[in-house]
Amino acid sequence: MSNFETVQLAPGAVCLRDFATMSAQTLLDSIQTLSRSAPFRKVRTPSGKSMSVEMTNCGDCGWISDHRGYRYVKIDPITGVNWPPLPSEMARVAVEAAKSAGYSEFNPDVCLINRYAVGASMGLHQDRDEEDFAQPIVSVSLGLSVRFRMGGVSRGDKTQNIALHHGDVVVFGGPSRLAFHGVGRLGSGTHPMTGAFRFNLTFRRANHEKKTGN
Repeated sequence: MSNFETVQLAPGAVCLRDFATMSAQTLLDSIQTLSRSAPFRKVRTPSGKSMSVEMTNCGDCGWISDHRGYRYVKIDPITGVNWPPLPSEMARVAVEAAKSAGYSEFNPDVCLINRYAVGASMGLHQDRDEEDFAQPIVSVSLGLSVRFRMGGVSRGDKTQNIALHHGDVVVFGGPSRLAFHGVGRLGSGTHPMTGAFRFNLTFRRANHEKKTGN
């Protein structure tokens, strides 16, 4: 993790090029193991639209979406049991990336795992379902490259585009913690480690202690 380039995106937001490349196989092995306990699934927005990205979670709670809204829950609604624990080797990458970006107190308790197939995308949105905005978001890219869009704290703010490649890590917090961001449509291709897919690991501090049940 010592050989990486830091690209400034906005105040409080950086892209760490190649930061997770050396840890990629470990991360992918963890994803495979976790998805056996908590399978990938497509969730629906509160309006009933199916998201094009498949997702799952690990950690103390997991992020879900359905007709009741966006929220964190302790129980996986598909399996009926707790989400699998956040592996220490995954958390270590996130903590070290946050520290490299200037956030030395990051302590993630959840990881959202997104799997992008060809044609999948993620519209502009804010990560605002957490209770503690003082801690940053750490987002790890694995597999096929994609275009990442990042704007300001208002939906209508100007956005910038940056290509994210295998091993890149985006960290945003402070004045950019609630910045709108999204991912462009994934094009066709093959990566030697992930095949025709892109995986995104999004580490967060949900601070879920006040939430109970599902």
